[in-house]
Amino acid sequence: MTGIVYKSTGSWYLVKSNDGAFFECRIKGKFRIKGIKSTNPVAVGDVVGFNAEDTNNKSIGVINEIHDRKNYIIRKSVNLSKQTHIIASNIDLVFLLITIDNPPTFTSFIDRFLVSAEAYHIKTILIFNKIDAYEIEQRAEVMYLKEIYEKIGYQCVEVSATENKNVAIIKELMLGKTSMFVGHSGVGKSTLVNAIEPKLDLKTKEISEQHMQGQHTTTFAEMFDLSFDARIIDTPGIKGFGVVDIEKAAIGNYFPEFFALKNNCKFNNCIHINEPKCAVKDALEEEEISWSRYKSYIQILEGEEEHYRTDTREKE
Repeated sequence: MTGIVYKSTGSWYLVKSNDGAFFECRIKGKFRIKGIKSTNPVAVGDVVGFNAEDTNNKSIGVINEIHDRKNYIIRKSVNLSKQTHIIASNIDLVFLLITIDNPPTFTSFIDRFLVSAEAYHIKTILIFNKIDAYEIEQRAEVMYLKEIYEKIGYQCVEVSATENKNVAIIKELMLGKTSMFVGHSGVGKSTLVNAIEPKLDLKTKEISEQHMQGQHTTTFAEMFDLSFDARIIDTPGIKGFGVVDIEKAAIGNYFPEFFALKNNCKFNNCIHINEPKCAVKDALEEEEISWSRYKSYIQILEGEEEHYRTDTREKE
């Protein structure tokens, strides 16, 4: 039998078969997929082969095959820095939720996620959520960030999930697709998903005042079928996002504004740091490229860990 993984708890997997029936499955043996050493060999979104177990309960099965993935989003494991964790696979579209504060989403996090999405050919749309709660200074920050990312080709949408502003735009973008919603805990993922499909009634929690960040409300990634020809993958809140499995020399290729200038650099293997006649550095000096983006690039290139409370723009 063949099906799609809708939920992973680390030991059991909820699989929807091609005929629409759900099976609680486990895996038999250890999977190693194309050299990926991940903490979770089977991820939400995977197309798998499985056998129903010979028991009275026909909804139990054993996964014995994982089909090739068209893409996936991967990050460093939280507790095991040398291992990776596949967040989800076979994704058509990612919505990256951003809030200016309560909690803050910094450019270092945004850029790291976008690099991984570019590397695995996953289209990403930036959602600026909670815009109903922003004062003039915060609104100016939204406009500043939108200008940076729209200039390099990313679609940005301002949303208020609580006031249902522009939720219809998100629903239209989701039609016919499997979409994933990601962001820090507390940015309003569950609230937005509930606004998109109220019948799901996902749990939401208030922001922790002590740490100004959200409490985790989603423990495991889970996919849901929606009522308007779409599927959504809800994910746990992510504090940091380590870029993995990308060659250093290729990192610049996943910054669209750098890649567009690459052929104008003097050297074909220019990494845009100390080389003479570098088109990227020239554009940076002319303020045609954002300094926050360039600083994120240097941070990734040098292998620095992302610090949740550090904004690259603080160093300007």
